[in-house]
Amino acid sequence: MAFLAVLCVLCVSAVNSPVRNLKLTIEYDGTNYAGWQTQTGRATVQQTIEEKILKITGERVHVQGSGRTDSGVHALGQVANLKTHSKIPAAKLRLALNALLPADIVVRRVSEAGPEFNAQFNAKWKTYRYTILNDRVPTALNRFFCHQVPVPLDVDAMRRAARCLVGRRDFQAFRSEGWREKDTVRTIRRLTVSKKGRYITVTVTGDGFLYNMVRAIVGTLIDIGRGKRPPEDMEGILASRDRRQAGPTAPARGLCLVWVKY
Repeated sequence: MAFLAVLCVLCVSAVNSPVRNLKLTIEYDGTNYAGWQTQTGRATVQQTIEEKILKITGERVHVQGSGRTDSGVHALGQVANLKTHSKIPAAKLRLALNALLPADIVVRRVSEAGPEFNAQFNAKWKTYRYTILNDRVPTALNRFFCHQVPVPLDVDAMRRAARCLVGRRDFQAFRSEGWREKDTVRTIRRLTVSKKGRYITVTVTGDGFLYNMVRAIVGTLIDIGRGKRPPEDMEGILASRDRRQAGPTAPARGLCLVWVKY
């Protein structure tokens, strides 16, 4: 607490200081949060961080994330930025935040950014990883970070289906109903399906994603892995632009934002 008291002294002298733009890299377990974005009456990651910054600096700031993660989705490398008059050095601000934040949110890095840097609009590529526990026996320690599928999955079939999703394509068939993005074309740079022991991971890198797009892709790949439809159906699903043609939306707990490229 003495450390925080020293920071408060710095805050008092910061009122007329120049505005700084800080870049944060954040790791979180999304289990207990209604996603990243602030929502009235619900705990979110963004709101929690903003509350702690207010306590440390005395400033109400907007923490701009690289994108919204949904309720229950995790992050290893969420990136955000904020504007502040605070004089607190970046490294000390990180220490102060981690001293106040709950254990399921960790600020891994804080650094100075240029005045024009925006975590959302400057992002070029994002990588998500979805983890499937492909076993009849559940897991205790990893239960909040994977989706259990108890029947055997054909990984080779899933890989063949995934290949046609790479490139610049119209992904409207994988957008959740009720969301009306005008542009449903996105570029997937890389999509891999790998297996190690009991776990299958689907890793996808793209320039952006529609709402629930990755989870809808994973749900469709699981259907293909179970033999409910052949891998060749994936091309037709894309062409249909019809969400009803794709598979179910996989549960949020298996999804993690791994990395954001600028």
